[in-house]
Amino acid sequence: MITASDPWQGHNFAALFPILIAGAVTVLSLTVYLCTRFTRQARRRYTPFAVWRDVSLATTAVALALYLWGCLHVLFLEDQEQAEECERQRPEGTPTLVGRRGDFIPLRLVCEASDGRDYSVIIPDYINPTVAVLLLLTLACALTSALLHQGQLTTTRKKG
Repeated sequence: MITASDPWQGHNFAALFPILIAGAVTVLSLTVYLCTRFTRQARRRYTPFAVWRDVSLATTAVALALYLWGCLHVLFLEDQEQAEECERQRPEGTPTLVGRRGDFIPLRLVCEASDGRDYSVIIPDYINPTVAVLLLLTLACALTSALLHQGQLTTTRKKG
């Protein structure tokens, strides 16, 4: 049994599995929705704010898919394999390992050394920075969409 004070705990499977299921359903739903936006009828009704909204949703879907890809790296490795990876990637001059922890934000598996240093393994290095950039892009697109939509509503009210 793993307790909260156990220094050798990785990612909690009870949290990881629902994240993977909910994330996969969300990515699939966003993908289906975005594909419906390519129909002839949907393209005729496109407004600038709708384009920015859909770009925001697309970047969200890509960021979530990339995050889930990182989660899959953790899911398919057992505790022993994670420990072996910590040993294999231990930087030269790093003393013995004293623990391992799994973080969900940012997504990483951290190996802790006795000198207080730690290092990440298993999760590809490109996952977290790319997810961060995509989420910033999502936010920028969503704000642009909201501002354009607000401008359209203001213009409609002035005409009416």
